Amino acid sequence: MARYDRAITVFSPDGHLFQVEYALEAVRKGNAAVGVRGTDNVVLGVEKKSTAKLQDSRSVRKIVNLDDHIALACAGLKADARVLINRARVECQSHRLTVEDPCTVEYITRHIAGLQQKYTQSGAWKANATGRNSNSIREFLEKNFKETSGQETVKLAIRALLEVVESGGKNIEVAVMTKQHGLRQLEEAEIDAIVAEIEAEKAAAEAAKKAPPKDT
Repeated sequence: MARYDRAITVFSPDGHLFQVEYALEAVRKGNAAVGVRGTDNVVLGVEKKSTAKLQDSRSVRKIVNLDDHIALACAGLKADARVLINRARVECQSHRLTVEDPCTVEYITRHIAGLQQKYTQSGAWKANATGRNSNSIREFLEKNFKETSGQETVKLAIRALLEVVESGGKNIEVAVMTKQHGLRQLEEAEIDAIVAEIEAEKAAAEAAKKAPPKDT
């Protein structure tokens, strides 16, 4: 284990999350698993590996049921799979108690995927950036961020992008999400209007700097 990174959010220079890569490699090197859907049934199969002579083979099964109507075949590290299986079973039971109806395969699949994603994330940000020139944008946000609302927040995001984006509003896409209206993509005309407002404010600030001091 000394050769591996123990932290859960260590990224490689090309953007891969090491712990996710390790888990995927364990799956690739694990036993084979297959699922086939027929017209009236679904068949799951896994490759069995030899067990120790004194080991109870029933304790290392790779096909399990999550609910009366949902089964799962796993590959990779059984210890990792067992955690997800237990959490998925609890969610199935909770769904039955809450909704008084069995959960769907899609529902429990999304739940398991959410658990896997959750443990590769950490922390929260009031403002952040990623991608090319993200350091420059973060520096701008650190200097200029204030708790704002409405149009001022939109303007701050566009101002941050204009630090690194060429051609002004032509190369900017903006969407705004609110509790009342959900997600809304801004039209090009709206973005252009905000960009023009920002540029006017910049020009006014530059003119104020260059103006001679007033006599007192």
